[in-house]
Amino acid sequence: MNIHLGDIAPDFEADTTEGNINFHDWIGDGWAILFSHPADFTPVCTTELGETAKLKEEFDKRKCKIIAISVDSVEDHKAWLGDIEETQSCVVNFPIIGDEDKQISRLYDMLHPGEDDTSAVRSVFLIDPSKKVRMMLTYPKSAGRNFNEILRVLDSIQLTDGYKVATPANWSSGDDVIIVPSLSDEEAKEHFPEGWKTLKSYLRIVKQPNR
Repeated sequence: MNIHLGDIAPDFEADTTEGNINFHDWIGDGWAILFSHPADFTPVCTTELGETAKLKEEFDKRKCKIIAISVDSVEDHKAWLGDIEETQSCVVNFPIIGDEDKQISRLYDMLHPGEDDTSAVRSVFLIDPSKKVRMMLTYPKSAGRNFNEILRVLDSIQLTDGYKVATPANWSSGDDVIIVPSLSDEEAKEHFPEGWKTLKSYLRIVKQPNR
């Protein structure tokens, strides 16, 4: 199945390290990150799940749940948790889906074509409260993900959903933003009464409005 930005995230039922879930019900009325990892008891994945656990409070502040998935069993996930806790100095504080039959991995197109196995690649799906897919990232198996970047994109989407702005390259929360080109100067005065800096007619820089 090919998933595009703006699509409704496919729903599913699954067994996890924290019990059986219906995905849409589990998301509830907040945001969610679904991310796949190739396999349990592997080095890069061990660091990734540890890093995600350490950042969970940051995701919680943004009303965003986290859930991981691989094609291993829930029993294997549970056995692996001790290794993560020992080597990464943290407790895994989010559920991990068991997907031995690979149905969910196929549903989300997480299986890497051309690989000599059927493990999932490093995919990330950001899903909003209306269950729409708002961001997708896919890394090769050899490259660990930057989870601070995932937080940065979440911040950007939550900000730009609420205001007539876009975020520039390398933006971080608190930096200046860009007034969307669809807003005329007259309309912009209503939204940004303190003014902005015009570099070009289509490039107007303004302070982040919710700070």
